[in-house]
Amino acid sequence: MSEEFFRVGSGRPDGSDLDPDIRRFVREVGAAFASHPDFGKMSFPQQRAVAETVRAPWAAGGPVMASTREIGVPCQSGAVRIRVLDPGPHGVKPALIYLHGGGWTLFSIDTHDRLMREYAARAGVVVIGVDYALSPEHQFPVALTQVLEVVRWTHAHADSVGVDRERIAIGGDSAGGNLALAAALSLRDANEVRRISALVLNYAALDTRCSAESIARFGNEHYMLGGAEMDRFWSNYGVTSARAAANPLMVPAHARLHDLPPTRFTIAACDILAEQNVAMVEKMRGAGVDVDSRVYEGASHSFLEAMSISSLSLRAIDDTCEWLGEVY
Repeated sequence: MSEEFFRVGSGRPDGSDLDPDIRRFVREVGAAFASHPDFGKMSFPQQRAVAETVRAPWAAGGPVMASTREIGVPCQSGAVRIRVLDPGPHGVKPALIYLHGGGWTLFSIDTHDRLMREYAARAGVVVIGVDYALSPEHQFPVALTQVLEVVRWTHAHADSVGVDRERIAIGGDSAGGNLALAAALSLRDANEVRRISALVLNYAALDTRCSAESIARFGNEHYMLGGAEMDRFWSNYGVTSARAAANPLMVPAHARLHDLPPTRFTIAACDILAEQNVAMVEKMRGAGVDVDSRVYEGASHSFLEAMSISSLSLRAIDDTCEWLGEVY
């Protein structure tokens, strides 16, 4: 499906093109945030506390892990908390290092705990969630550096966490997808690309630019992510100048994409970031990367977190798990 689809398609900017379960998810999350009318005036720690409360019901339930461990990984900026989710049975497994979304500003391994457990249980892999430092208090490259240090730590301690160091994927959603791709680029340029065997990019933030058509269609309260909101997130991360916006480790749309591992894209059709993900798919394929890409009709940004009520979300998760089984 070409990028042009998102510009001339038959979308309706009132949310009626969303899958009914996803529409319910967007509506309920929006209402929960609206119950805090001063959210935009709060400090960042206060906003994060509200965001954790709003997302908590959507992270509840789901698979039970055989083992859950939290570990502090030493980093240049101080220890970063990781959560190691092992679905069982005992034995060495492939791993997925997962990076949560939230515009580099919000959310945590707690808000994304169920999503990570679903990946662990459905794919039969150890999932390692990374509670990287948030912006704007910790701007680029702090979070990326922490992610890279977790990748290297996982290789060094693979035996102790039950991981096959030859089968480690890295992935994430939204801002986490940005960090996952940036980590792969960094490892490639450091001649360490073999440390990861696959990339999972869920509606990733890849470019500072969204088309006016995309924002007009999907950038309102009936969906999940707006253009002005995304601009604030980029600014929080440190993209505040033309020089920063051209840095491929901050804005991967500008990156050279050769010699990257096999990559899986989950693209939400009703998302202002959809067109930039489609564009990245085409660029990666042009650079010779093995890419699997699926566009989910009726899906909004963050739709995977609706997994407790949405068969569409679970199908997308299963599709990625099936792909991981093929590429590990």
